[in-house]
Amino acid sequence: MGHNQFNRDKLNIKGLSERKNKLSVDSDFVRLDQIPTSLSDTEKDLIMKTAERIVLARKSNRSVILTFGAHTIKNGLAPVLISLLNDGWLTHLATNGAGIIHDWEFAFQGKSSEDVRENVTKGEFGIWNETGFFINLAITAGAAEGLGYGESVGKMISQEGVHIPEAAELLDSAFKTADSDPGAAAAAIDFSGLIKKYRIQPGFLSLPHPYKKLSVQAAAYEKNIPFTGHPMFGHDIIYCHPANNGAAIGRTAQNDFLCFADSVSRLDKGVYMSLGSAVMSPMVFEKSLSMAQNIEIQKGRHIDNHFMLVIDLAPSGWDWDKNGEPPADNPAYYLRYCKTFHRMGGEMKYLKADNRDFLLELHHDLNGYQLLY
Repeated sequence: MGHNQFNRDKLNIKGLSERKNKLSVDSDFVRLDQIPTSLSDTEKDLIMKTAERIVLARKSNRSVILTFGAHTIKNGLAPVLISLLNDGWLTHLATNGAGIIHDWEFAFQGKSSEDVRENVTKGEFGIWNETGFFINLAITAGAAEGLGYGESVGKMISQEGVHIPEAAELLDSAFKTADSDPGAAAAAIDFSGLIKKYRIQPGFLSLPHPYKKLSVQAAAYEKNIPFTGHPMFGHDIIYCHPANNGAAIGRTAQNDFLCFADSVSRLDKGVYMSLGSAVMSPMVFEKSLSMAQNIEIQKGRHIDNHFMLVIDLAPSGWDWDKNGEPPADNPAYYLRYCKTFHRMGGEMKYLKADNRDFLLELHHDLNGYQLLY
């Protein structure tokens, strides 16, 4: 016997056009020619070292993974990320559910970020129709296609819409594959249910994204570079919408986790950057690296030569190289992401920097290697 559940179908869901946004692509996106102004010479040297390691990794066809929190998108860094993708420096990007959402909202309307305090008081925070409906639609459709979380949203942005099959075709497909591939059958049934509930007509559901050239997800999708989403259930505003389907979230997020782990399996002599992600990045990375090591050990090998750069705003005077893990009575012990990454072998460096300064400096440093790559 289950407990009572909240009925999202009773919500008064407003359109995005009614929402005040704090950020826009016109005023808040960075320019590629911007020069960081708050980095010390020591910090610049560490970023240059990272750029050099990236160059070596790409020459060896090893992974260069950038994981980041939602503020990397909110701070208008999409142009820099897209440039790094287009120049071939990154082999994998990963973010949390909020990063997926902000990137989509910027692509869809050129604006994002609401006033949480004000809108919770009014019972409106996160309860917006376009964000909730279309992202959930993309994910449910992507689950039926066997796609990942970020890939599903990136595809919708890139193609400016979603292909909607006949609900009867999905059910027929589910019936035929129920024994051989029950997961795919269940995903098809979920998609047919969403189509029926919202009476979506079959064919191509057009959804213009006027700012799609500023979408990191779309750029990654078009270059076939993994952009994985690693959500936690209930953390993101799309869970407020009744179109949300937990099974579709789980299927696409699992696909992305395994895609992420596959990239980590090629991290020896590669580079891993964790930018402003205190929870998602270290937690997903340690499980992925453990699985990758398991396979490597079976082959008589080990992943030891990876370079990890952790970037955040919290100050840390602890020398991880010299002193190892700090004791529990030292404040540095509670920079838990540093502790996690320090336990992952390889070489770890910590950089206290604003994400805009870091990515712009890295972009400028790598520009000097373009002709060599």
